[in-house]
Amino acid sequence: MTTYAVTGATGGLGGAAVAALIRRGVAASDIVAIVRDTTKAGSLAEAGVVVRTGDYEKPDTLTGALAGVDKLLFVSGSEVGRRTAQHTNVIEAAKAAGVGLVAYTSLLGAPTSPLMLAAEHRETEKLLTESGLDVILLRNGWYSENYAGSAPAAIDGGVFYGSAGTATVAPAARDDYADAAAVALIGSPAGAVYELVGSEHLTYDDIAATFAEVSGKDVVYQDLPVADYAAALVGAGLPEVAAQVISDSDAGAADGALDSSSTDLADLRGTAGTPFAQVIGAALI
Repeated sequence: MTTYAVTGATGGLGGAAVAALIRRGVAASDIVAIVRDTTKAGSLAEAGVVVRTGDYEKPDTLTGALAGVDKLLFVSGSEVGRRTAQHTNVIEAAKAAGVGLVAYTSLLGAPTSPLMLAAEHRETEKLLTESGLDVILLRNGWYSENYAGSAPAAIDGGVFYGSAGTATVAPAARDDYADAAAVALIGSPAGAVYELVGSEHLTYDDIAATFAEVSGKDVVYQDLPVADYAAALVGAGLPEVAAQVISDSDAGAADGALDSSSTDLADLRGTAGTPFAQVIGAALI
């Protein structure tokens, strides 16, 4: 019997991965959901999943949380600038607990990506390589939901702003990434590296057109210099760090960092991805 664990299991990707493992045939009782706040994991416990407390900032909670785990889906942390230290704690705990296999959710093209977000993923991949653990790398591209978050304002104002120029991106639905992670965790060999993107290659004009199609309202794309876009995001109420990350990611997209010809996502799942328009439509309901 194999025991699986998922970190960040009450988060969007982690929660979807737990659900995907169950859909893929893993018994709920063989899954450990590692969460910071167990009061948010009631639905997981009700489904029969084992819930344990584990906080990336508190190393003493992690080794116990990983006790008896054979395969771990290590969902990267969300706190930019703190992730390398947090991830070090998880890796050290996995080693101490004797975890057999770790699948880490990294970033598309992490070793060479120009994105600001890539640095901590590169550092984590290096730590995993040096750890002696058996590792699978799941290098996720951009999420369709990232653009869904921009849709309401773009539809209301008739303009979708960004700094990606005419480049293409290949976003995929969060549930698709989660499903691929479940498949890899169940059956992929140690050492596997997957570059995961959706099958649609969209310009930001295409994304604006999708917003228009789904909403029935006119939406156009307006490209801005990166600094101007960052300033606009701050003006719209985003924290400066978040504005820097988003505008930097658009700059990376303009250089091709959020697109790839890889078919790993569809190959792992054995099916085509969720259409971008479907994700946008669901977000607007």
